[in-house]
Amino acid sequence: MKRLFASSDRLIVGHLAEALQAQRIRCLVRNQYLAGAAGELPVNETWPEIWLLDERDWPEAEGLLAELLGPRPDGRSWLCRCGELLEAQFTQCWHCGALRGESAQPGSGGRPGVA
Repeated sequence: MKRLFASSDRLIVGHLAEALQAQRIRCLVRNQYLAGAAGELPVNETWPEIWLLDERDWPEAEGLLAELLGPRPDGRSWLCRCGELLEAQFTQCWHCGALRGESAQPGSGGRPGVA
């Protein structure tokens, strides 16, 4: 067995575990009800965890989780093709609706023509 994922959010852990099982990737959720022990134990040790029963499923499971969780912000703002500067956590422009990566450019800290 190998630990694949842990989060303080039981709902996310449950959702991901169900998605893995739907793809016939056998897994086990541990620590689902351990939150009450926080304080007696380090907080992150009480988080629910997903464990793979067969380590050979690791590449497929890791790929599925990456797909479900989506891209993680790299901490850099980005400049949309319409000129709108957006913070890293946003994947779509609020102004024109373009998705990050559709002719988007990493933000330089300001809009074109603005010093």
